[in-house]
Amino acid sequence: MAIETRKRQPIGVELVKRGIVQQGDIENALAYQKQHPSRKLGDILYILNLCDPEKLITAIGEILGTKGILLTGNKIKVRLADYFSLDIAKRNKAIPFEVNSGRIKVCFANTTASRNIETIRLLLLNKGLVMESYITFETDIDKYLKSLEGTVTTNLESSGSNDTVTGLVDSIIKTGINRRASDIHIEPMQNDVRIRYRIDGELFTAAKIDKDKQQQIIGRLKAISNMHQEKQEAQDGRILMYDDYNIRVSSQPNIYGEKFVLRLLKKNEDIRAIFELGFPGTEEEFKRSINKRNSITIIAAPTGEGKTTTLYSIMDYLNRPEINITTIEDPVEIRIEGLNQIEIDEAKNSFSNSLRTVLRQDPDIILVGEIRDKETGEIAIQAGQTGHYVLSTIHTIDSIEVITRLRKMGLSDYDISSTLSTAISQRLVRRLCTECRKERPYTEAEKKIITAIGEKYGVKYDLNGTTYDAVGCKHCNNTGYYERIGVFEVLEITDEIKELIISGKSSLEIRKQALQESYKPLVVDGINKVIQGHTTLEELNKKLLIF
Repeated sequence: MAIETRKRQPIGVELVKRGIVQQGDIENALAYQKQHPSRKLGDILYILNLCDPEKLITAIGEILGTKGILLTGNKIKVRLADYFSLDIAKRNKAIPFEVNSGRIKVCFANTTASRNIETIRLLLLNKGLVMESYITFETDIDKYLKSLEGTVTTNLESSGSNDTVTGLVDSIIKTGINRRASDIHIEPMQNDVRIRYRIDGELFTAAKIDKDKQQQIIGRLKAISNMHQEKQEAQDGRILMYDDYNIRVSSQPNIYGEKFVLRLLKKNEDIRAIFELGFPGTEEEFKRSINKRNSITIIAAPTGEGKTTTLYSIMDYLNRPEINITTIEDPVEIRIEGLNQIEIDEAKNSFSNSLRTVLRQDPDIILVGEIRDKETGEIAIQAGQTGHYVLSTIHTIDSIEVITRLRKMGLSDYDISSTLSTAISQRLVRRLCTECRKERPYTEAEKKIITAIGEKYGVKYDLNGTTYDAVGCKHCNNTGYYERIGVFEVLEITDEIKELIISGKSSLEIRKQALQESYKPLVVDGINKVIQGHTTLEELNKKLLIF
C-alpha cells in the first residue's frame, strides 16, 4: 500500500494518536523500511504484525479520506476476469471485490495514484458500472494476483531449486518458446533475478530466482550465445541450439549485474496472409497499394509493431517465378522459397553498400529492411526511379510522418514526391481470445466515443450489434487475449499530395488534403476491429489514446 514519503510521519503520528500503534512500533517499522525502502509504512506495520490489521487499514483509509478494507478471500465476491484482465490489475494494483446495482467496489494499493484510479474508473464506466474505491495492503493485492497466475512459474521454480543451472536456463528458454514469447528478459534485481516474458506485446513476470544463482545464469547465457565471459559490458550474441529457433541475445550491465534480453525468432515460421494480419479493404485495393513499379512503398510504425511481419506478407503475396525479388535484411528472420535473401553484418557491410550491389543483380523488387539514413534513402529512391519496386520500413508514428522523416534525413521534396507511392502505418493490438470472450451490448459511453470518432472522420459505424469483453481462461493464460492483429492506415501519394510535397508544404497541410481523399487514420480501422469483435476499445485506447 503506497503512502508518499512526505506523508509517512504524519500518518505514523496519526496512528499513534488513534491508539492503533505505539510510538515504538513506528520506530521499528521505520528501521525495517531502511532495509526495504520500497515498502510503505502501512504495509510494514501489517507485515510485522504490530497491530490489528483490520483496525490499521480502516484507520489509514480514514486518514487518506477513503475507505479501507482488509482483502481476505471471503471479501472477494466477483471474478476479476469479468471486469478487466490480469495484466491491467497488476499494472494498476487494483482488484474488484463486490458489485451491486450498477456499482462496483474496487480496492487499490494506492488511492493517491489518481492516474491508476482514473484508468480503472473509465474502464468500468465503459461497462456501465460506477466505481467505488477502497484502499488495502499492497501485500495482499500482490498475493491475490499471484494466485491467479496459475502454474506459470512451477517449472521454473522446480528447475531453480532441484536442477543444474544448465537445466534452469534451458527451462527458461523452453518455457518462453512454449508460451509464444517474442522476448525473454532475464534481469538481475537487488534481491533476486527476475524472469519476464513478452507475450502478444505485453510483459509478464514468470518467476524470481535466487540471487545466488545470478552469476551462474549469466555465465551459462554467455557460453551458449558465444559472448566473451570476462567482459562486463554490452554484447550481442546468438543461441543456435534450439532447432526451430534463431535466438538473438543482447546483454547490458545494470546496477545489479548484467541484464539479458533474448529475442526468439522462429526459423521456418509460416508467412501469414496479409488479410489474416488485419489489412483493411479489398484485395483490389491492396493490389493498387503495393503492386507497382518505379516507386517505393514504406511501412511505418514504432519499434515492435509488426513492420517486418507485414513486409514478409507483402513479399510472399508478390512472389512469383517470373519476378526476381531480392531482400536486404538485418537479420533474415523468415526464409521464403524463391527469394534471394541477403543478411547483412553492419560491422562489415551496410544497407547502402548491399543495396548498391543488389542493383547490379537485375532485380524487379527489392526489400530493404530499414531506411536508416540519407545514403540508404537516396539509393532506394534511385532504385525506384530506375524501374524497380522498393519496399522498406521506417520508424514514424503514422504514414503522413513518413514524408517528414524522409525530409529530415535530407532527401529532396522532388525525390520524395516522384518516388514514394504508398505509406502504410500500423499498430498491433491484442486479439480477444475466442475461447472466453464475453458478448454484451455497447454501453452509452462506448457509443459516444465511437460516434464522435466516426463523425470526425466521416465514417458511419453500426452500433446496433454487440461487442465483447476480455475475460480470461487457461487457453489465453487468463489475459483475455490470444495473439495480435494489425490496425492499419494507408496513404496513397496522389497527384494532389505530390504537388503539396514538391511545394514544401507541412505535414498538417498534407494531412488535410489526404483526409479529403481516401486516407483514414489508424483509429478508423481500429474501431472497425472493435466492431468486428477482434479486440476491445480498452486495448485500442492503450495504443492510440482515443479517450
